[in-house]
Amino acid sequence: MKYIYPSIITFFLSLSFLFANDKKDKEFGLEVGLATSPMTIDGVINMEEWGESALISNFIQQIPKEGLPATENTEVRLKYDENFLYVAATLYTKTPGDYVISSLKRDFSFDQNDAFAIVIGPYDDGNNGFMFAVSPYNIQMEGLVNNGDRVSDVWDNKWFSEVQRYDDRWEVEMAIPFKTLRYTEGSEYWRVNFIRNDRKNFEQSSWVPVPLNQRIGSLAFTGYLNWDKPLKKPGSNIAVIPYAATNAAKDYRTNDPTSTGFDAGLDAKVAITPSMNLDLTFNPDFSTVEVDQQQTNLNRFELFFPERRQFFLENADLFADYGFRSIRPFFSRRIGIATDSLGRSSNNRILYGARLNGNLNDNLRVGLLNMQTATEDEVGYPGQNYTVATVQQKVFSRSNVAAIFVNRQTTGNVGESNRIPDYNRVLGLDYNLASIDNKWTGKFFYHQSFSPNQTGDTKAHASYLDYNTKTWKFQWNHEYVGDSYNAEVGFVPRRSYWRFEPNVLYRHVIGSDKIFQQTFQVRYDMYTNDDFSLKTDETISFIYRLYFKNTSTIQARIFNEYIYLFNSFEPTRSGGERLAAGTDYSYLRAGITYTSDRRKLFNYSATTYYGGFFNGTRTFVNTNVNYRFQPYGNISMFAQYNKIEMPQPYSSADLWLVGPRAEVSFTDKLFLSTFVQYNSQIDNININTRFQWRFKPVSDFFVVYTDNYHPEGLQIKNRALILKLTYWINV
Repeated sequence: MKYIYPSIITFFLSLSFLFANDKKDKEFGLEVGLATSPMTIDGVINMEEWGESALISNFIQQIPKEGLPATENTEVRLKYDENFLYVAATLYTKTPGDYVISSLKRDFSFDQNDAFAIVIGPYDDGNNGFMFAVSPYNIQMEGLVNNGDRVSDVWDNKWFSEVQRYDDRWEVEMAIPFKTLRYTEGSEYWRVNFIRNDRKNFEQSSWVPVPLNQRIGSLAFTGYLNWDKPLKKPGSNIAVIPYAATNAAKDYRTNDPTSTGFDAGLDAKVAITPSMNLDLTFNPDFSTVEVDQQQTNLNRFELFFPERRQFFLENADLFADYGFRSIRPFFSRRIGIATDSLGRSSNNRILYGARLNGNLNDNLRVGLLNMQTATEDEVGYPGQNYTVATVQQKVFSRSNVAAIFVNRQTTGNVGESNRIPDYNRVLGLDYNLASIDNKWTGKFFYHQSFSPNQTGDTKAHASYLDYNTKTWKFQWNHEYVGDSYNAEVGFVPRRSYWRFEPNVLYRHVIGSDKIFQQTFQVRYDMYTNDDFSLKTDETISFIYRLYFKNTSTIQARIFNEYIYLFNSFEPTRSGGERLAAGTDYSYLRAGITYTSDRRKLFNYSATTYYGGFFNGTRTFVNTNVNYRFQPYGNISMFAQYNKIEMPQPYSSADLWLVGPRAEVSFTDKLFLSTFVQYNSQIDNININTRFQWRFKPVSDFFVVYTDNYHPEGLQIKNRALILKLTYWINV
């Protein structure tokens, strides 16, 4: 078996040569001209300014009728000067009805709104780039494109746009500063595409056609923006973002008085070269980050909560995308958490940090992250230094070979000896496969961990291969994690296992007026112990999905499951009798999900499951109701109910998770959100209210108020109030 994995790697590396292709698609090429006079960005497309620029039109549908001309016409023009790339677009709207707009808040979901976007790939690697989008109400969304087609909208930067709305169209003008972008000095062309989301007509279209089975913003399907002369280095781009924050908090379960505090710090962004950025943070404050949506835990393993802190989210693909979702060598939420001798978690202050990332050339990306935390004497947790170094080299048309090194080093002292090991390290190599047409994608990796006095099997490896056509989607996944693989700064909820997961999906596009497509999927997922002597988990799934042209969907699932318990386990986590170690369980469950027309002001979704659950049964109901008072915001409510029925002497339970939420955009600069969460499993009601005033671009004033209550009698547990001011200064 130890020879099988290297053979798999060799096979797929060889297979990649089939995908190597240096030919560029010259069918979609455009020349961008130099603006000979100052451009006015007011949303009015003046032909005296734009008349000499090339006209881009004839957009092609991706959905619902792939390859046909778009129902509504779109016209785009480009110009540039030494400071800006200018984009003008006219989006015609013959179809009656209001625009679909979720809110006036920045960084909207492109797929859920009427919007126009430009997708740019300055490096010509087909994987990394930028997306700038605008809605008919001039709400902006900017994002980093990574892994070819994934857009991360947490990237914030200054750019400019204006919109004018008319009875038969809306017009947008955009000015994107070159110093905001990252590119190789001397570039002669960039990848580019223009995309439109027309929600009224259930239609997505683009200048360069994108296949139905691909994401509309994919950099694998672009034309070329040809500069009339090589691009020069832009002007200096240095920004300093200081903050000041004050807070007050009281714990009503103790007799301690209200605690107050004041804090200050700053972030800095420095463009070292047009393609290399340095981000610095000193005494960072994450108190205004949006609260996590809580989860009911019926699992034997650790739950995953995504990173929400801005500093760690920008360019996260260079650091967080190594390994798989459940085998992550680096998970940034580990930074800033201290544990006491009983395993209880608390905040660990981050003193400072730095992140260097970017391209050395079109084919080579590098990343370096270093963070230092404080010693927490109260809980006996020493200071830690975290370092992550990555490198990514493009090979063939769009694939890359990447390496990562993660190091946690104890730097502080608590008492005579530290209970935390001096260090923990992970070294890994990943191969990311992407064919020129994106039909073949995959990942293959080998990682090794290193700790003091470490014994046993310290490696992890896996392979994932995806073949995606308009009709069929085939997937293969294998995973192996050794019994002593220890990625302390990663996310690895289980060890000592093999996993095999083949999956096949058939897609049938239906040419009716109401139905878009249907899919049939069969998935097999099996875990064994590390020597294949014991099957520990097995799931066989059949999934049917029906997609309507009004954006509603129906989904039906059947699962046949098997679980073997290595350790005793109490599923409801209510302190009752535990299921014995060494026992196994087989059961069947089935469910259905319906999602209504998401374009309507009132929309909803509902899911229900019923079936076996270990030696009992489980009824699961989840609903989400949303009302959009367009364009000012949303009121929503989700409710999740788990009814666990177990035979005596095991515990049964009725578990509720309820969360009303209100998000209001008074203007495009003034926002208020309130999120209430009732979780019966942890016996808590949490209220989080967040007020944001964006008084200047990327400069904000926040007020955050948090309460926690006992559900019975609404007895208060604790309360906190935070005021924070941030200000973006261009140096």
